[in-house]
Amino acid sequence: MTKLSSNIQSVFEIQSQQKWVNKASSAKQRIDKLQRLKQVIQSRKQDVIQALHVDLRRDAETAEAELLITYGEIEHCVAELANWMAPVEVDSTPLADSRARIITEGRGIVLLFSPWNFPFALLFAPLVSIIAAGNCAMIKPNELAPNISKLAADIIRDVFDEKDVAAFEGGVALANEMLELPIDHVFFTGSPAVGKIVMTAAAKHLASVTLELGGKNPVIIDRTADLRDAAEKIAVMRNINHGQVCLCPENIWVPQEMASEFMAIVQGTFQSLYYKDGKLNPDVNGKMIDERNFDRVKSYIDDAREKGANIVFGGQADTELRSIHPTIMTDVPTNAKIMGEETFGPILNIFTYNHVDEAVSSIQQQPKPLALYIFTKDDDFIEMILSKTSSGGVTVNDCAVHFNVPALPFGGVNGSGIGAYHGKHGFTELSHQRSVLVM
Repeated sequence: MTKLSSNIQSVFEIQSQQKWVNKASSAKQRIDKLQRLKQVIQSRKQDVIQALHVDLRRDAETAEAELLITYGEIEHCVAELANWMAPVEVDSTPLADSRARIITEGRGIVLLFSPWNFPFALLFAPLVSIIAAGNCAMIKPNELAPNISKLAADIIRDVFDEKDVAAFEGGVALANEMLELPIDHVFFTGSPAVGKIVMTAAAKHLASVTLELGGKNPVIIDRTADLRDAAEKIAVMRNINHGQVCLCPENIWVPQEMASEFMAIVQGTFQSLYYKDGKLNPDVNGKMIDERNFDRVKSYIDDAREKGANIVFGGQADTELRSIHPTIMTDVPTNAKIMGEETFGPILNIFTYNHVDEAVSSIQQQPKPLALYIFTKDDDFIEMILSKTSSGGVTVNDCAVHFNVPALPFGGVNGSGIGAYHGKHGFTELSHQRSVLVM
């Protein structure tokens, strides 16, 4: 057994005892941990911003957004945790002379695997829910963002005793080793392909899972929509973090007669925001996380072009910057590789319709996405689309901002994920609802 394996086993054994202590902990004890976490993160703010720039060429404003997401989760939990933890009295009918209630208890030891695209917020936001629910955690930051991985591990070791929360740095081999442990719950954010591996491993221990995955998020633009507003918002969201966001819009459905104007506005937005003197501006563009993903996204464009797709704008790949130019494609054939996989890069596929049922029918035939976006001024149109589609979440007249509302559960459905978190939904997700009847 390697030294690393010995360390993992040792921490697991310690946490196997500690989970009973954390299960019985008070709201105040959990809040104290969360407030300490916030204090340490605040003290490392500039380190976080710098690490995100090195790993992803993230600008300071976008990097700070990861911190704000984390602070928001902590503040919401601190304010509401005592209420969430309170037992819920229920009607004990049909049993007379009895009392019934539901109590929440921590699941136990949670494995937390974070993604590389938002390697800070999507590690610490779930961790807030894990702690709030009274669990222990064994965490593996993502090795593809090495600077944030090391910094996150340092923060965790500064804030927590390893009996409560322990961080382990490494790659796939480490993740596989951790999945061999008979843990209680796994929280994974990443691709559907790896999500299936995680779920299979968890099944060996009958562990519960939260899988935050992705998908090809569609957009439906109605004829009543403010076309400029829709196009500009879609263009900006498509290129956030260089398109490496699970909530990015990808397949855009627009009325046939509005398509040319829509694409012209998107193209103009790309040119004004992401280019300088006609050249891609590295100061405002991110980069693909590594060469493998750069080659993967480039191959989608090359494959689609070879199979007859029309490159309306962009399509270039800058090897030196490790950047893909913001790209607009039309006439993408169904057998193109990009049609079957989440792109995770700055490419928009534009489709047109004469009747909205054409768009709906196409969306119904695809795996359920993490998000669906609707642009319209017609409330009846919204309800019609909602009734005929399914997705993890929906934002109307914008993209992705439902993620920012703590009262809304965030998660996917089927191929785009299992389970949801944020605020009380995260507390519930990481808790077991225990029934108690007193006769």
